[in-house]
Amino acid sequence: MEFHILGQQLVNGLALGSIYGLIAVGYTMVYGIIGMINFAHGDVYMISAYITAICIAILSFFGISSAAFLIIITLIVTIVIVSLYGWSIERIAYKPLRNSPRLAPLISAIGVSLVLQNYVQVSQGAKTQAVPTILPGVFRFGTETDFFQITYIQVLLVVVSFASMALLTYIIQKTSLGRQCRAVQQDPKMAAILGINTDRIISTVFILGAAMAAIAGVLVTLNYGSFDFSVGFITGVKAFTAAVLGGIGSLPGAMLGGIILGMSESLFSGFVNTDYKDVFAFSLLVLVLIFRPSGLLGKPLVEKV
Repeated sequence: MEFHILGQQLVNGLALGSIYGLIAVGYTMVYGIIGMINFAHGDVYMISAYITAICIAILSFFGISSAAFLIIITLIVTIVIVSLYGWSIERIAYKPLRNSPRLAPLISAIGVSLVLQNYVQVSQGAKTQAVPTILPGVFRFGTETDFFQITYIQVLLVVVSFASMALLTYIIQKTSLGRQCRAVQQDPKMAAILGINTDRIISTVFILGAAMAAIAGVLVTLNYGSFDFSVGFITGVKAFTAAVLGGIGSLPGAMLGGIILGMSESLFSGFVNTDYKDVFAFSLLVLVLIFRPSGLLGKPLVEKV
């Protein structure tokens, strides 16, 4: 096993897994609070990629070339706009159907996903889009002939991903908003009786999940440089797999599942076969669910009597 190949695949896997983990947070938070899967979440991530490109193009048009300024402003603008998308999806696709059979909001979310894909395809075109490299440069490790490298963007990606997860975990565990979210998750009716605005909390959860997807969209777009209107589907499926793998409903589980999935894909691609990396990833999920149906960090559901 060559040192540089192993090191490079671990770096790539960590970066990829961090992104899966961030997007998986949206799935796990929505499921945790309303017990449903937001199948439009992957397309929210896709929207963030386009907003990133548009924001960078506008800022560059006005002569702004500072990498730090470009990234910070793009992050802020994308988070705000994409959070509004998350809020709108909850209001349009979920709130009117909250007391309907569970299949109704599921179909509604799939409908929103298709609407977003087609809306972007018509408005932005079906061609693959690209953004320029904003933060060039790499760190090299190893000897002159046997080395692997980490780009500045990959470092930024991993640091921002883990910082975002740490901040979100702090909000959920230590703040009044987090306590209200946990109360609504455990018993919505009792939370409402105690004076918690459950509608507001559910909307807030959708906003937080969309914000995490927005951060992921900005980082991935800067890292890979290209995207199209269909990028949300496969990435969304992978992130959902990460959420289930780690234990859907668990924030640490979402990040752990993302890292495991990203590492598995990367190592399999580097040492076995790139064409079958998805097969390997989903096979890993099947094995985990056979031996631990609740996921790695998930808790078995206890039925209330």
